[in-house]
Amino acid sequence: MGSRALVASCADWAVICAGCPPSAEVVVVAGNRVAAVSPAARAGGARVGMRRREAQGRCPDLEVVPRDMAGEARGWEPAVAAVETFAPGVEVLGPGQLAVGARGPSRYFGGDAALAAKVAAAVEAVVAGMFGLRAGEVGGWSGCCRVGVADGLFAAGLAARLAPAGEPLVVPKGGSASFLASRPVRVLAGANLGALGGLPDAADMAALADLLVRLGIKTLGDFAALPAASVLGRFGTEGLLAHRLARGLEGRPLQGRLPPPDWVVAADLDPPADQLHAAAFVGRALAEQLHDHLVGSGLVCTRLAIEAQTEYGISLRRSWRHDGALSAAAIGERVRWQLEGWALEAAQAGRITRLALVPEEVHADDGRQLGFWGNDAGTAARAARALARVQGLLGPEAAVTAVLQGGRDYSEQVFLVPWGEPRVALRPGAAADQVRTTDGPPWPGRLPGVAPVTVHHPPLPAQLMDQARHPSSVGRRGGASAPPAWLVVGRGKPLVVEAWAGPWPLEERWWDGGGRRRARLQACTADGAAYLLACEMRCWWVEATYD
Repeated sequence: MGSRALVASCADWAVICAGCPPSAEVVVVAGNRVAAVSPAARAGGARVGMRRREAQGRCPDLEVVPRDMAGEARGWEPAVAAVETFAPGVEVLGPGQLAVGARGPSRYFGGDAALAAKVAAAVEAVVAGMFGLRAGEVGGWSGCCRVGVADGLFAAGLAARLAPAGEPLVVPKGGSASFLASRPVRVLAGANLGALGGLPDAADMAALADLLVRLGIKTLGDFAALPAASVLGRFGTEGLLAHRLARGLEGRPLQGRLPPPDWVVAADLDPPADQLHAAAFVGRALAEQLHDHLVGSGLVCTRLAIEAQTEYGISLRRSWRHDGALSAAAIGERVRWQLEGWALEAAQAGRITRLALVPEEVHADDGRQLGFWGNDAGTAARAARALARVQGLLGPEAAVTAVLQGGRDYSEQVFLVPWGEPRVALRPGAAADQVRTTDGPPWPGRLPGVAPVTVHHPPLPAQLMDQARHPSSVGRRGGASAPPAWLVVGRGKPLVVEAWAGPWPLEERWWDGGGRRRARLQACTADGAAYLLACEMRCWWVEATYD
């Protein structure tokens, strides 16, 4: 006999998350198969597992909605949280389905039936709130949550599936085997029953159920009557697990969802800190406390938020990210640097009355192996501390690193990331021409050849002239009006153009009316310099300088 378990299931959860009332003929489709059906569509003949065209043939006015698994999971979280307020240790079996150990809560609330009614009411109150209705209001989704209680998760899940609307199905203690005996063996391949019993794969269970039916075993009672040794020899470990479930035994224990630990450490400064070093001393003690908590759990902090509350009720907050684990000393340093950065604001906002450290991102401590040669860890650590201190005084954007990314212009191919943040580009594709890669978009219109040494941001104004010192331009067909002979960069003196290439016209996003039309040209001058020029709106600009 398995442990006492309660399973709550909303079979129409996908339809509920789509925002559809029960009176609407709606089906939720995934992979061209019907995954969920509204009550009105079910009355019209639509069933789960049908092809979309078949369901539409039975209900001509059927509305088809694509399935959103992520939205269903997000929407189910408030219902799980509502049940956790009075029944801790909730296990989420999937969107629209949860389980909880019933032994303790049933004793507290006066029996399995009372607990089942309370769980159903909590879930339906969340569902009603999604539609702006009160729980049980006429026209809402009252009765959408089916609850089953039995010995073992598998029997409780099947009981929830068979429970009538608004009335939980409670299997008496010790009665799971008799409750399952008359059920068809095909329930082993039922929706999400694998999660209830720990069955390996739904497709494998469906094949096992089909094989059992062909062998003349039509009910779970018939399957449970077979000797366990014979089942293991004929059907393997998967068949033996299904055999245990058919006998009413526990397939796997209930694994409750424990609430995440609260790692926030905080201290009230009473009286408020008049001087910076007093608050920094408190911050150093909090850093040691936080680090000890994380180390005791085998975790490291990679992103930390520092929060301060002033005597005038003003809240200050800043997040810090570090490439690797933050030690106690590193956390303390960042607290001090941040307090120094807030010194001017704190002078106007009042003295600090509360200081808190919030670990926003933690990971398992898997260690870090440094190289034996060519890796000056001390120098790198000092440089990292110096950059972090600059950020604390001037803000995160004061220290940045460059990341190559895709783009047509050289100015677009370098993305600046604040120090300590993940060095991830916004657009895929290597931008440097010397890096040959097929990843990312092809970026048509990007200039080939060696990348320039200096990219001017913003570009420098320039003048490009022909031999007669007349302005040179680019015509509508993309050709130069005259061969370039003179170049003036900014307010400098005219330079003789010895060689040039181009122009190469480029027109971007012309289809939405917000694009740019320009042409680029490369020019080498008599002083040995080379420039990348761009002509836009009959004006020339120096975008980059080559070495």
